[in-house]
Amino acid sequence: MHSQITVRPALPEDYEAVARITMDSYVTAGYYGSADHPYLLKLQDVAGRAENADVFVAERNGQIVGSVTSAPAGGDFSDIGLEDELEMRTLVVDPAVQRSGAGRALVQAVVEQARSLDGINAVSLTTGATWESANALYAKTGFDRAPERDWFVPGTDIKLFVYRLELQQQ
Repeated sequence: MHSQITVRPALPEDYEAVARITMDSYVTAGYYGSADHPYLLKLQDVAGRAENADVFVAERNGQIVGSVTSAPAGGDFSDIGLEDELEMRTLVVDPAVQRSGAGRALVQAVVEQARSLDGINAVSLTTGATWESANALYAKTGFDRAPERDWFVPGTDIKLFVYRLELQQQ
């Protein structure tokens, strides 16, 4: 049996752990070949992320095991969010504890946050088209594909999938 996972807003003293887990998650999964990829370096700037969005951490036994960011549409950390959506970004779980419920708890925290905000009717997100475990998690947590909103990383042939969870469905 796993210890309970607690999700809470990230504090500045958590940023180093969040940056490490972000790098470990993306590199271990093979999404980026090295830790010095420009986009991965941007994601490791957790303080910068926190200036433009809400960063949450998942803790188990006092250790940070994951993180997620939620961003308002039109903000500096939003890519695809529409006016009535809260955009979920950068969901990461330490590779050593993946598939332990931390990812699901982080998704649920963003959904609950979205429900508490006036004018927000859905949560949206982008994920890699080939990221099987991420795509499976979003399907299991009630998100629907929005293929008409899929897009390519500018200047590449990397396709990104968009998912949306209508809050009325829950």
